[in-house]
Amino acid sequence: MSTLGKKTVEDIEVKGRNVLVRCDFNVPMKDGVITNDNRIVAALPTIKKLIENGGRVILCSHLGKPKNGPEEKFSLAPVAVRLSELLGKPVVFANDDNVAGENAKAAVAAMQDGDVVLLQNTRFRKEETKNLPEFSKDLADLVGTDGAYVNDAFGSAHRAHCSTAGVTDYIKDTAVGYLMEKEIRYLGNAVNDPVRPFVAILGGAKVADKLNVIENLLNKVDTLIIGGGMGAYLRARSALCGVFRRGFHTGAGVPRIGRLFSADRQRAGLVAPRAFRTRRTRTPRAFPHGRRHGLFGPL
Repeated sequence: MSTLGKKTVEDIEVKGRNVLVRCDFNVPMKDGVITNDNRIVAALPTIKKLIENGGRVILCSHLGKPKNGPEEKFSLAPVAVRLSELLGKPVVFANDDNVAGENAKAAVAAMQDGDVVLLQNTRFRKEETKNLPEFSKDLADLVGTDGAYVNDAFGSAHRAHCSTAGVTDYIKDTAVGYLMEKEIRYLGNAVNDPVRPFVAILGGAKVADKLNVIENLLNKVDTLIIGGGMGAYLRARSALCGVFRRGFHTGAGVPRIGRLFSADRQRAGLVAPRAFRTRRTRTPRAFPHGRRHGLFGPL
């Protein structure tokens, strides 16, 4: 077992076994063409290790945010093509809108040691983001009772979804991949034994997702810089209260946001933009006042 205290792909025996690997293939695409394959490339070391050790590698990932079930523009088919090119071997794409339906079962049943199958977008199943047991069990059933699970999707690991959390209720032999191991090790060292002055930069749009992170980091860092849409919102939490629909501007979180900007917190090193601009938007449903935040000024 690694020094992380977690099993990694180095610690599990996979020869002849089905291994479900949660990857992060949420790559940018335009007209069905991948415009940046960095996330696919980052997953290669784990996939290659499992192939070399004789595992039967079943890959899964989400792509985008399908709202009404399966949508062709969110299919992982282009990822299978690019992955096959990078691996230099066939990657079977299980084109199954049910993700773990008959096409997926047939593809898995035909696997030999070292084969690779990519499942369809996990978010084609509405249960995925709700972490409902039906889909978690379907994924586990593809692997079988002797199977294993590897999570190498660091960018999605914080979400309690079927493919990142729920499936582990049914698959007991679990491990992290090389990418997860590297990120956990790096973050662990950075947070627990940092070189000072310790400055963290936090971005993103949705404040609600990050309030706990902000509060925890303030106890560890010398300076926390908040940017992106979240930074603009935090500074404008009163003046533009109605503009940010996807963010966090009502309910129990408001007092917490107020505390973040208290004098004590400011002295502790919380930094947000002092100025920002808005611009007109063509999506009035998402931004009812017809404007959204844009670039903003100095910290």
